[in-house]
Amino acid sequence: METKRLLKALGKYYPKRLAESYDHVGLQLGKLPPETKSVFLVLDFDRFVFEKAAAFRPDLVITHHPFFFGRPREILERDPEKKALAEAAAEAGLCIYSFHTNFDAGTPGMNDELCRRLGLSAVKPLSGEPCARGGLLPAPMGIREFAAYAKERLGVPYGRLLDGGKKVVRKVAVIGGAGSFAWRIAKEEGYDVFVSGDCPHHAFREMAIAGYDYLDLPHEIEKAFVLRMKETLLSIDPTLRVSGAEHEIPPRII
Repeated sequence: METKRLLKALGKYYPKRLAESYDHVGLQLGKLPPETKSVFLVLDFDRFVFEKAAAFRPDLVITHHPFFFGRPREILERDPEKKALAEAAAEAGLCIYSFHTNFDAGTPGMNDELCRRLGLSAVKPLSGEPCARGGLLPAPMGIREFAAYAKERLGVPYGRLLDGGKKVVRKVAVIGGAGSFAWRIAKEEGYDVFVSGDCPHHAFREMAIAGYDYLDLPHEIEKAFVLRMKETLLSIDPTLRVSGAEHEIPPRII
């Protein structure tokens, strides 16, 4: 498929206008090829996935997190490892393109996929935070039962639970990544429990004081990007060869 046509089609689901102002989506490295027949998908492009990507020889590497989060020249000057990886990617002829917060807010995007994995129904964006989604569990669950269920469904080995609110939950709000800032919105909109990640100490304390149920799951739940983007790509062009890699290394729980 012509690459510009493919990116235009993806842009209907994940338009750049949905990206946050601080974000750096779009072309990261390389030059867009005229045609795209193969795509390699990863959450992050780093040294752990470089060899797999290079061996697949894709026309396009699509990442969730941008390779450059800031000015490329400044990043390469202060980060010799990233500079070496960028040079290796260029030598391998890799073209890297990112869909980040536009994918989070888009439909079907990151948070739609997380809701799907949690088995939520009646899913809709939170009115006060369009990146986040909320919906209903198949049946009410005890809060600790829900925490174990969510951890398993989202494929991570640990989490942090605040269970000072409702003992039984049904209405769930979720946002992947560092989304704990939206907890007040979720609470105001009537969600029994809020799921996000990378929660700082002070936000955790605020929720504890407010008596609100919160589940902090690691950023790695966003590995859901690979499957969700693959399904979107194949809906656009079923002839594409699409592969990917999960490269997350969970910490040892001690």
